Amino acid sequence: MGRWEPNARGRLEQAALELYRERGFEQATVAEIAQRAGLTERTFFRYFADKREVLFGGQSTLNELFVTGVAATPAEASPLDAVAAALDAAAGLLEQRRELARQRQAVIAANPALQERELIKLASLAAAVADALRQRGVTEPAASLTAEAGIAVFKVAFERWVSGTGQPELPQLIRASLDELKAVTAGN
Repeated sequence: MGRWEPNARGRLEQAALELYRERGFEQATVAEIAQRAGLTERTFFRYFADKREVLFGGQSTLNELFVTGVAATPAEASPLDAVAAALDAAAGLLEQRRELARQRQAVIAANPALQERELIKLASLAAAVADALRQRGVTEPAASLTAEAGIAVFKVAFERWVSGTGQPELPQLIRASLDELKAVTAGN
């Protein structure tokens, strides 16, 4: 194996997902993942702290997209509109990785410990969004309520997206879920 291989991270992700789906998350080892990717264990650990991080390594990027999306909205935008802008930003990134997201979600759905980790990730995301809203001057409990509602919209749309056939795309599903939330809260 050479010292440098192109797209090592992507190859490790793909190898891990294949092994997780074939053998189960618990049975797959880092050594097997690295071998399947044609890389060394040392290279694996250069990209991921452990085999769970293959599934959750993008959390900081997602947090950053949400926070930046909220912060970038015009000052006059409502808290929910600010969160909607953040959802759109995240959807753009995820839309490019649909098959990977679908495979990832199947692995998580098959493992209760990974489901728990996914819930922790979503709670962390909601906390980051609430902080971003407070930075915009949104007071409590409105900041926390809006953030939690936004994450619920994201979760529902994401689940529909990964289980769907390709249409509609994630941004459309997010907007539809957000419209449903608005209709429910308006009493329609």
